[in-house]
Amino acid sequence: MLEINTQSSIKIEGIYFDPFKIKEERHDAKVIFITHSHYDHFDINSIKKVKNENTIIIVPNDEEILFSLKSENVFVVEPSREYEIGNIKFKTVPSYNIEKPFHKREYGWIGYVVKLDKTYYIMGDTDLTEESKNVKCDHLFVPIGGTYTMDYKEAANLTNIIKPKIVTPIHYGSIIGDKSLSLKFKKLVDKSIEVKIIL
Repeated sequence: MLEINTQSSIKIEGIYFDPFKIKEERHDAKVIFITHSHYDHFDINSIKKVKNENTIIIVPNDEEILFSLKSENVFVVEPSREYEIGNIKFKTVPSYNIEKPFHKREYGWIGYVVKLDKTYYIMGDTDLTEESKNVKCDHLFVPIGGTYTMDYKEAANLTNIIKPKIVTPIHYGSIIGDKSLSLKFKKLVDKSIEVKIIL
């Protein structure tokens, strides 16, 4: 089951990515993946609502995150690496801005390519990068809001390069970028790719 709460807060079969603005107590997370330390991706209150004593929290090597989670079950990862935790295999992809100052490459922030029932690529906050062009996945989650990430035109361009079976636009309709961006994005995506709009 796929659920997107808001912004880039994604849940796939008990696995959370950047939980944000979770309202109810759930405590059902097997694994939580965090892409970076900005408040709309690293929301400690939402993490507390979904985690339990067995939850593994996978994070980049970020001082702010590690300080906040110092007593938790944390697994630190680096960009451009492959990992296996339990029965979950995943790769990390650098996630950064090329010219904008908000997400610098040297921060070591990341997106995740996770193998579950299919291969999912959750990009985090990023521009269209050379590393992202080389990812192969079944289901792409791509930011389209602009300002802090690529805009909907760049996101559609990347989608058409990667050619996933399914693409879901994220990171719009809340903090930056209105709801209409998803339809503008959809019009630019190759017709062979299913556009699944959830936000």
